[in-house]
Amino acid sequence: MRAWTATASPRAPWAVALSGGADSVCLLLLLWAHWPERRGRLKALHFNHRLRGAESRRDAAFCARLCAALGVPLVVGDWTEARAGASEAEARTARHAFFARQARVLWCGHQQDDIAETMFMRIARGSGTGGLAAPRPVQALPGNRVHLRPLLTVRKHDVVAALRRAGVRWREDSSNAGDYYFRNRVRRRVLPPWQRAAGRDALAGAARARELLEEDDVALEAWLAELRPFRADGSLNLRRLAGRPRGLLRRALHRWMLALPRPVQVSRQAFDALLAAAAARRPTRQSLGRDGFAVVRTDRLTFASGRKSGR
Repeated sequence: MRAWTATASPRAPWAVALSGGADSVCLLLLLWAHWPERRGRLKALHFNHRLRGAESRRDAAFCARLCAALGVPLVVGDWTEARAGASEAEARTARHAFFARQARVLWCGHQQDDIAETMFMRIARGSGTGGLAAPRPVQALPGNRVHLRPLLTVRKHDVVAALRRAGVRWREDSSNAGDYYFRNRVRRRVLPPWQRAAGRDALAGAARARELLEEDDVALEAWLAELRPFRADGSLNLRRLAGRPRGLLRRALHRWMLALPRPVQVSRQAFDALLAAAAARRPTRQSLGRDGFAVVRTDRLTFASGRKSGR
């Protein structure tokens, strides 16, 4: 984090994701205090999910009062498509879309407890090193954007204790006390018995595991880049991946699919079938949904447009 700030442009505006909760309030105050020369280019972003009625409006009002007291501009976004029963993923997608429109440099208040929560959630869906290495202190994103998380070495209870000592108020999200969302269930039902069973600081252990996973993920990305398997025409050179660990081919296949003209979603079984065909360099034509096919021809994987019903 310090290395990134040392090389950052002094004129680049910074934004803080401000929910009004303890973590984001702490982060805003820390940035405001430690970089007084940046205050003129600092702003806060608050996204109103509109899922908790009057409580959501009070959160936005609190953020407005806090930012006015600090002299920090506040930009508020509203989720116009909010609906009762919206999933965590839907809310997160809408929130991040708002952030992406407003800032290239975004500071986020994730702390150490969030690491273990995220890790358990992603293990449940079968994530690899890239997913398990989240949340990252410095996360580079498309469009020359970056998310920064300086509180990942700090426990939640330390954040709360520091705010209380300073007489600082914050907002509590009442939905965090329930079990409707998966993250809340992990936080309330999984982490406490897991920590007791570990008999040690399991949250610090999860944070250390996240660091090691990030190192491995960066190393695999660097190795894949050295092999240069991606052709200028958008195809994947399978010969350059021949004899390499299966994990490299899996990673290359993910990157290839992400670079397609349109996003595609395939089942885990379909992806693994395509991975097996690519590893064997077996001639294959596999549907990638309505918009086209993945085609394996000996040494190349290409995309062929067209609907399955028309073939």
